[in-house]
Amino acid sequence: MRTDSRLPRVLHILLHLAEAEDPVTSEQIGTMLTTNPSLVRRTMAGLREAGFVGSSKGYGGGWFLAKPLEEISLADVYAALGSPELFAVGIPSGTSTCLLEQAANQATSQALNAARESFEAELARISVADLAAPHAKRIREHKTTEKYSNANTLNSNS
Repeated sequence: MRTDSRLPRVLHILLHLAEAEDPVTSEQIGTMLTTNPSLVRRTMAGLREAGFVGSSKGYGGGWFLAKPLEEISLADVYAALGSPELFAVGIPSGTSTCLLEQAANQATSQALNAARESFEAELARISVADLAAPHAKRIREHKTTEKYSNANTLNSNS
């Protein structure tokens, strides 16, 4: 079964955009996610339409946050992605004249609707900013180590 991993991947992108000092290109995001930059552009365009990100063209251009992560819930991002199906389970299309099939379809549909409502309620209570909060200390340490490592590399190449 093919899975749709856009939600966690887009959340990953948004978290990186919050940390970026400059706009981030589709190529940079594509490299980070090991995906095609054109796919990144299509996905980011949907986030731009939702008002979460903006873009600038030309030299130094790229994607940037247009809204604070505290104001974006996971449910908002899920909706911006078109609320992808949660499960491969579904009911047959069309209407059946068989009462037993109708009963099976109704039970399945009710369970799927309950699962979707629970999932969306859980997403609604979490902001994108909440995702990084438990890791804030490690993120700061990583940034410090990365800057130190980059500075040493630059100095040794001089």
